[in-house]
Amino acid sequence: MPLHKDDPKALGGYRIVDRLGSGGMGVVYLGRSRSGREVAVKVVHAQYAEDKVFRARFRQEIDAVRKVSGAFTAPVVDADPEAARPWMATQYVPGPALSARIRGAGPLKGAELRLLALGLVEALRDIHRAGVVHRDLKPANVLMAEDGPRVIDFGISRAAENQTLTETGHAIGTPPFMSPEQFADARSVGPASDVFSLGALLVFAATGRGPFDADSPYLTAYRVMHEEPSVDAVAEPLRAVLTRCLAKEAGDRPGLEELGREFAEALPEPAAGDDATVTLRLPPARTTREEPTQAAAAPRPPRRSRLRRWPVLAAVAGVVAVAVTGYVLLDPFQRNDAKAQSDTTAPRTSRWDPLPTGWKPWRTSVYGAALSGVTRPMNDDGAFSGNTLSCAMGEDALYCGGSGVLPVRVDGATGRLAWRADSVPSGVSREEYDSTVLGERDGVVLVRQSVVSSTGGDPTMKAVALDSGTGERLWSRPMDSRAVEPAVIGDLLLAPDGSRVTARDPRDGTARWTTDLPAGPTYSCKFHDIGGLPYAGCSDAGYPSRTVFYAVDPADGTTRKVSVPDGELEHVGEADGDLVFLEFGEQDEALSGDSTYTAVLLIDPDTGTVRRKSLAGSPRGEPALVGGVLCFAASSGRVTAHAPGTGKRLWATSTTLQQPGRPVPDERGRTLFAASASGRAAALDTATGRLLWESPARAEQVFPTSFHTARVFPDGGSLVVLAPDGTAFALDPAHPDREPLSG
Repeated sequence: MPLHKDDPKALGGYRIVDRLGSGGMGVVYLGRSRSGREVAVKVVHAQYAEDKVFRARFRQEIDAVRKVSGAFTAPVVDADPEAARPWMATQYVPGPALSARIRGAGPLKGAELRLLALGLVEALRDIHRAGVVHRDLKPANVLMAEDGPRVIDFGISRAAENQTLTETGHAIGTPPFMSPEQFADARSVGPASDVFSLGALLVFAATGRGPFDADSPYLTAYRVMHEEPSVDAVAEPLRAVLTRCLAKEAGDRPGLEELGREFAEALPEPAAGDDATVTLRLPPARTTREEPTQAAAAPRPPRRSRLRRWPVLAAVAGVVAVAVTGYVLLDPFQRNDAKAQSDTTAPRTSRWDPLPTGWKPWRTSVYGAALSGVTRPMNDDGAFSGNTLSCAMGEDALYCGGSGVLPVRVDGATGRLAWRADSVPSGVSREEYDSTVLGERDGVVLVRQSVVSSTGGDPTMKAVALDSGTGERLWSRPMDSRAVEPAVIGDLLLAPDGSRVTARDPRDGTARWTTDLPAGPTYSCKFHDIGGLPYAGCSDAGYPSRTVFYAVDPADGTTRKVSVPDGELEHVGEADGDLVFLEFGEQDEALSGDSTYTAVLLIDPDTGTVRRKSLAGSPRGEPALVGGVLCFAASSGRVTAHAPGTGKRLWATSTTLQQPGRPVPDERGRTLFAASASGRAAALDTATGRLLWESPARAEQVFPTSFHTARVFPDGGSLVVLAPDGTAFALDPAHPDREPLSG
């Protein structure tokens, strides 16, 4: 990954030569000493450097890792926990993560599996002898060097004799590889927990699947704590050894010395012509993304954590991860293909709607300087790299907020930041503040404001209304949206208070009606705009998964239940009067980050009649209903379309988009648009799938570790594209290669 303009040139005598990745806690660089020695330098983000508790943890992390030294670990070679941006340098290990190795070449067998198992036993033995418990042993934290594996990323390790910073109820780890005691009581975690994680990791290495794989972190946790591991694909005698490692009770698991002997017997030195040790289940062909080769790698966070398989569950509460993924950016224009070429001299065709008078393409950053309100840029110290953004398109502007981000208006015609609202309460730091833009109605921007105290406790939430022209506050009301997400539908703000919902007038905040959603206490609900009417979709986090839909009368709040079959379902819209749901399938491409869908369900909201149609080929990716067609944008850039009434596949088209966001239609549904993390946009014909064009990549920085994808907002005859790094730009769909003016 190339260096950014604000990256350091050197740290502690190490010249910074490249980026290896970035994540929620920091950035990892490739550094080189004067003698030419290469190291991996982990630098904490600026906002965490100001947190005394985080500094204490980082200092403890360094002390813990310095105690460990062995052939199968990456030792610390230098560190400065007292620097303005604390950093730590570890040995650079040239080799892919185990997760990348399996994704690229399938499960391990023979000598390679033996070396991994015995090497990890030796690494854990060195770690435990130093009084340290790793706590997050997983495929992304194991690098496959030529001479054996290396255990890396002690970012959440804790010295066994010092548990003072482990909070009650705070789980540390990644769900599919966490031990039962990590879910039950983090303070009781000891060396046996790493043995459990080792067993889960080796099942994955030998078969390509984890022993407790599930479609949600909650179900994964349940299986870890209550169900037997799925190890049938592992051949004996290795299966028996791994089953003992995965015992629910820590005292029933083998010690490392015993485990080393048993692995040596179960995985003997292979002779020429020997059969494979385990049954192989090769994954499908890999996508176009590549993983880098260095420490601090972890699975990418999910774009929808509740619905993703385990490799992308880093957004689950209690999971601490620094994810690393590389991208290859390609020239999108096929200059020798007349159909794909965008000719700026060609007359506008009837496909594209006319642009407003005086409109020109533009590019800006939502973190840049604003004309009024809080005018100073919000990214001048680099603290906002990769922040979570929440945006909505109004009549003539894009409105954005986010984690630590003040609400801002970006004019649709010019790209100017007209205002940035000064809405952080007095005495609250921006790290404790979050703003979610719900929508704009009648000149009012509606925002959910959340403040999380640094001392802990539940967040304080409010519904805040801002004047769309000036950013001035019009009114605010307390709100509790932990069980129900607020929404703006029609001319109502649906503001929750627990399981109760109050419909408010956007202009003055007065209550029109209040109603109860009859879902149970374990449900979480989200409103959907279906033909201008609110429907509440409530999902139970228990097992089996259950979804309940309620039609809500916008006049008085009366609710009417719509029966939905049990199981993992995702609502995607409405077609010919029916509610459209997708049924999830088995995730046989575990590391792609894509959900797989096996069927479409059409439900009559009046009678509850359900029609189920199998989806040919089990498509995967971000789903959307576009012009009456079911479209799926996969992380590889492949877009497929199906007929919702029959499930038949209509077309499939490959693009160069990497991890594209959800496709969106133009106003007439003839064209669908999608964009990638690099700020590259693409247009396809909805009926035929023909690739009309791909724009150049226009993001300033690419944050592939972010589970927030690029979004496209149709704005009259133009498109506004928002990249995860905060870059926003406007395109003329008839001439997508025109260079925008910087705002």
